[in-house]
Amino acid sequence: MMDRLKITGGVPLQGSVAVSGSKNAALPIMAASILADEPVTLENIPDLTDVTTLGAVLAELGVDVLPQDARRLRLTTFDFSATTARYRLVRRMRASFCVLGPLLARRGYARVSLPGGCNLGHRPVDLHLRGLAALGADIRIERGYAVARASRLRGARVNMLGPHGPTVTGTANVLCAATLAHGTTVIEGAAREPEIVDLAAFLMKLGARIEGAGSPSVTVRGVEQLGGARHRVIEDRIEAATLLLAGAIARGEVCVRGADPRHLTAVLDALYSAGAEIEVLPQAVSVRARGNLRAVSLAARPYPGFPSDVQPQWLSLAATCTGRCTIQDEVFPNRFGHVAELNRLGAVAEVVEGACRVRGGALLEGATVAASDLRSGAALVLAALAAQGMTTIHGYRHIGRGYDDLAAKLASLGANLPENVELTHRP
Repeated sequence: MMDRLKITGGVPLQGSVAVSGSKNAALPIMAASILADEPVTLENIPDLTDVTTLGAVLAELGVDVLPQDARRLRLTTFDFSATTARYRLVRRMRASFCVLGPLLARRGYARVSLPGGCNLGHRPVDLHLRGLAALGADIRIERGYAVARASRLRGARVNMLGPHGPTVTGTANVLCAATLAHGTTVIEGAAREPEIVDLAAFLMKLGARIEGAGSPSVTVRGVEQLGGARHRVIEDRIEAATLLLAGAIARGEVCVRGADPRHLTAVLDALYSAGAEIEVLPQAVSVRARGNLRAVSLAARPYPGFPSDVQPQWLSLAATCTGRCTIQDEVFPNRFGHVAELNRLGAVAEVVEGACRVRGGALLEGATVAASDLRSGAALVLAALAAQGMTTIHGYRHIGRGYDDLAAKLASLGANLPENVELTHRP
């Protein structure tokens, strides 16, 4: 994959583009396939490096991950004795930790490396372990690995609410584990994200008994075993939001096909408040932005609030709007590492006491910048679309972890991407 992207900005984006399957839904669903005693077929899987990484983790856990075509996988367990997810792979992606609950529930033992950079104490991984312990697991930390044992889990009342809201991957781990537990589990403070609802829908196709997914309280009645199923992963609401913001920051008109407006309410409300025109169509959402937009203050919060995964992109848009605003992130309070790079393009933003203050109306100019992670990379791409002249973004590989062919999709909307290769967008 290319690791550098060049963009010549100042070109309004026009046209329509299809959103890909959800990364944040696909990964826990792939991990949950460990629970199934029969083959699983997953459709609408995005072509991402994170999907490839989890596929490698599952292969070492005795699951054959076989591509059926460009967007479909067939997962079949051939070895029910494999129980260790090694650091070499788990360190690449925190979502790999989602194999812990399914492994424990199906095989009675799991040894999973703590995610890269993970520090026990106040990190969300504590909630994963606490939740599984409430179901009767013996949990220990041994040489950088979470080791869990249980002959069979038992239903219990579990609370997944952390200091910054519910943990999404923690809810996924406990939800999966509870499907094979003896008795009834009530998950309180559960994450409400559409990706959790999609995971529950998949598990129910396998034969799980789940009620309340999408609410703060989820009830799971354990069953003896789970079978196979075919499931289509929902579209990626974060990618859809990013493409809509791309249309707004480039002062164009973009229609995102497949976007579910029910999953984008907070983002669409913010765009409307900024002065963009929003149209909700059957199975699509379009944005039209002309002239000046207004800077809008907001705080990223757990779903159904404004997504933390869209906060960096919104900050880029705010830099080009008229007025001043303050942006906070109540999910990841320190998620402002991209601000210094954004300022290299001419934005005027500073982080003060855990919030970012933005003075809008900046004339962005092309420069060389570096992406340090997935969403900050997307934010820099959006800023580059608005900047006059050429911007070179290093670290594009980070963007490939969570966006399926983003550069090619932007090119299909008219973005000027000179000297780039590997633009392989499929309609």
